[in-house]
Amino acid sequence: MHGFHRVASAVNKTIVANPQQNAIELSTLLHRAYQEDVSVVLFPELTLTGYTASDLFFNQTLLEEQNNALASLLKTTQPISTIAILGIVLLHNGRLYNTAVVIQNGNILGIIPKSYLPNKKEFYEKRQFISGRNIKNKTITLLGQEVPFGVDLLFTKNKEITFGVEICEDLWAVTPPSNQMSINGANIIFNLSASNELIGKAEYREELVRTQSARCMGAYVYASSGVGESTTDTVFGGHSIISEYGSTLAQNKRFSMENSLITADLDLQRLNWQRLSESSYSDEEMTEFRSITIKETPQIKELNRFINPMPFVPSIYQEKTHRCEEIVNIQAHGLIKRMSHAHIQKAVIGISGGLDSTLTLLSTHKAFEIMNWDAQNIIAITMPGFGTTSRTKNNAVELCEALGVTLRTVDISKLSLTEFEAIGHNVDDHSVTYENVQARARTSILMNTANREGGLVIGTGDLSEIALGWSTYNGDHMSMYALNSNIPKTLIQYVIEYFKTNEKIAHIIDDILDTPISPELLPHDDDEIVQETESIVGPYELHDFFLYHFIKYGAKPSKILFLAKHAFKDSKKYDEATIKKWLKKFLWRFFTQQFKRSCMPDGPKVGSISLSPRADWKMPSDADMKIWLEELES
Repeated sequence: MHGFHRVASAVNKTIVANPQQNAIELSTLLHRAYQEDVSVVLFPELTLTGYTASDLFFNQTLLEEQNNALASLLKTTQPISTIAILGIVLLHNGRLYNTAVVIQNGNILGIIPKSYLPNKKEFYEKRQFISGRNIKNKTITLLGQEVPFGVDLLFTKNKEITFGVEICEDLWAVTPPSNQMSINGANIIFNLSASNELIGKAEYREELVRTQSARCMGAYVYASSGVGESTTDTVFGGHSIISEYGSTLAQNKRFSMENSLITADLDLQRLNWQRLSESSYSDEEMTEFRSITIKETPQIKELNRFINPMPFVPSIYQEKTHRCEEIVNIQAHGLIKRMSHAHIQKAVIGISGGLDSTLTLLSTHKAFEIMNWDAQNIIAITMPGFGTTSRTKNNAVELCEALGVTLRTVDISKLSLTEFEAIGHNVDDHSVTYENVQARARTSILMNTANREGGLVIGTGDLSEIALGWSTYNGDHMSMYALNSNIPKTLIQYVIEYFKTNEKIAHIIDDILDTPISPELLPHDDDEIVQETESIVGPYELHDFFLYHFIKYGAKPSKILFLAKHAFKDSKKYDEATIKKWLKKFLWRFFTQQFKRSCMPDGPKVGSISLSPRADWKMPSDADMKIWLEELES
């Protein structure tokens, strides 16, 4: 399903030194995972015997019973295509190894030994086991099956799933084995663990798993031993964690007395793409790994994962506040550097009372505050035209007065009429020419004012408008420094809200946020906005969603449609036909409007997505969109 695969982390009820009973619990969880369409389920370290069996590992009875239990498990799970990864003690060449065994449909696919054995404080594994970190290209016989054995195993299917396995302490090592596994193509790492509980350890453990998933640019699935382990000197809480590229998708509640199984749907298609487009992943030197082919695993029938309908906006309020502060600081310091370098003391801004010009003004004002520059050197120009309403104009005026900037009003109506007459355009023809003449008149006023004052024209256009080309070429498309050029429309309102802590402007901001988005270029009769942008070009929350997945993950249009349907299903705002309609519009505008992006002005990058031709996005202005539209239709 569009590259999504469901994985699980399971913690079984454990009885130390009772492999048969432990195998029954594993079988129960494995059947449950299969019923839930799980591709791979992970269990804790030394699953069949219990991790704390200690010197009983030297006992022949326990090892034989463990192997009998494994044989029983293989037999009872033959019909199950879900892959299970569990821990066993392996006796090989007179040595004991702490290993992970990978099984599917009653077959053993491979066995991986633990590389790093802890031997300090409460852990003393070297008393029983030896490291298998140098074992490669080996095959052993277990339960009558010839099985690949070593730390050089990767398990793969259709080049979409490729996973590797490490065991507990391996993750805590300076150089975890998962690093090399990931370099060689593993997009999921599974870790069987027995990590005891100490004050603060659970939080550190989750952070370790999460950050390793980010470092490996993949997913990391972790399962640790539960409360059935011995409490002679330690207590085990049974911690399960599933993380993907730096974000934890799921983790369980520890200290459960019952079996636990958590699942998460991993977007492996997205992870594979990110390795192509981000970081220095491809620069790493590959080593030799054996590839073990796995059979078909259960397919997801229905996606069970939160897809953020507003991916540019943090879902946690505290993170929003922090994010907004970061954005404003980046904008302010970018502008400070530009003005200082050019020895310019004045900023010129076209202020309309809309979202974009409001943020430009507020962030510019912040820069002047940081540098203790005179706010009077911010020249805000409101330029009413044929479509300007009193609501937007009054908000612009009030905001400028509250901030103490220099406010000027230049009515563009007369200038536009002169232009109409010069080019022979009928004033009653409200076509694109009628609109663009006004947009270019405003830019001309701003540029000429900047020349006269020795100032810098600060652009107001945002990332969403740049993606759609929703600007007049050499009109609002152009400035001397494009301050908002990397902030999408859905995020701008949250950044503006950040400034509501200033009580003098809070009520003005509220009304600006409540005003419909409009270029206000068409005339009106009753002082009401008649030209709402989103009814023409489409909802910005959809376009921002499309942009995010199209640029960041290189997603196909059909997958973007699938994700959008899932993301917006709870709000019931858009049906499939509506989403598809605006997705077509997005693709058409994104391709046809590249020529505007090819010559866009400088502006500070603030997030992971930028359309600057000098930084992140290089695209020919005459690229054909046909195959993207066809893929969406197919």
